[in-house]
Amino acid sequence: MRPLRLLAAVTGSPRLLAAAPRTGAAPVRVPPDSLSGAGGTAPAPDRPSSRTRLRAWAELLRVSALFTVPGDALAGAAATGRRPARGTALAVGASLCLYEAGMALNDWADREEDAVDRPHRPIPSGRVAPGAALAAAGALTAAGLALAARAGRPALAVASGLAATVWAYDLRLKHTRLGPAAMASARALDLLLGATATAGAASAAPGPAGTHAAPGPAGTHAAPGPAGAHPPSAALPAALALGAHTYAVTAVSRHEVQGGSTAAPLAALAGVAGLGAAALRGRPAHGEPSPAPATGTLLLPAFVAAYLRTAAVPLLHAALNPSPPLTRRAVGGGIRAMIPLQATLAARAGSPLVGLAAMGLFPLARALSRKVSPT
Repeated sequence: MRPLRLLAAVTGSPRLLAAAPRTGAAPVRVPPDSLSGAGGTAPAPDRPSSRTRLRAWAELLRVSALFTVPGDALAGAAATGRRPARGTALAVGASLCLYEAGMALNDWADREEDAVDRPHRPIPSGRVAPGAALAAAGALTAAGLALAARAGRPALAVASGLAATVWAYDLRLKHTRLGPAAMASARALDLLLGATATAGAASAAPGPAGTHAAPGPAGTHAAPGPAGAHPPSAALPAALALGAHTYAVTAVSRHEVQGGSTAAPLAALAGVAGLGAAALRGRPAHGEPSPAPATGTLLLPAFVAAYLRTAAVPLLHAALNPSPPLTRRAVGGGIRAMIPLQATLAARAGSPLVGLAAMGLFPLARALSRKVSPT
């Protein structure tokens, strides 16, 4: 036996056994992990689990805020004096798609800014690729418009305006003085989408004898419905109220990273108080349907109280101490407060049970916001 192999046999060294030449025998294979990191192939990095990827997309799309969307269509349907129907469901689906498109596009447009201010966000942290977020925004926009088209051309026209407003806000208007107004317009259009889709689907439905609605003035068709049904334009007061609330919350959200603004929370607090007082005034404005006397009298004050508690209390705290955490809490409360506001608008329009259905989403939004931030 050669000296080198003799030494290897005595010491039991795998390195020497690997290096020692052998005659007439197969070479000894040494496991890569026995070489203390020398040689072999480094293990491939672990791919993120499905649960991790799902959470990243949930954060990107801010799924806890999704529960604030269906109430727009429900309040719009109530403003027309009709029950929620197929057109309302299509409007809800379109609204959800367009809302999520805006969330994905928002993070894509802010990816460089978030890398400095919010490095934990899904795109700057590397959990979601920028191209994937942009592709999702495009696909969700197309899906939303397709759903709106099934509710009729008027609904598609409103949804197209909503989609254009969402893209303009995220890509251009967000950091300008027009940012809050653009966001308010988007929410108002979303409520009008529910009104238009509900009325449009009703007008396309066959009448009692299998015929369509009789022609109205100028060759148009009168939308069938219960006594007291209104055209989609009757939803304008409710849309303006929701838009005003959205404007106030968006103005506060512009300070949620740096904080330091007392004026914005105070102005938003005044606006919220004004909306609550207007909802409780005796008679609706001209052109608004009157609320149901029995159920509406009981539920309307409860909805208004929930709205004020959810929106006003965090705004007051942010006004007293405009720190970033309290400002973000005020913005989150303002987003969740849209649900009791939608319920208020539905009850004021004469559909308190529709408002109660919208309020059913409130506990879900509050519970999920503890896991996924709506801002």
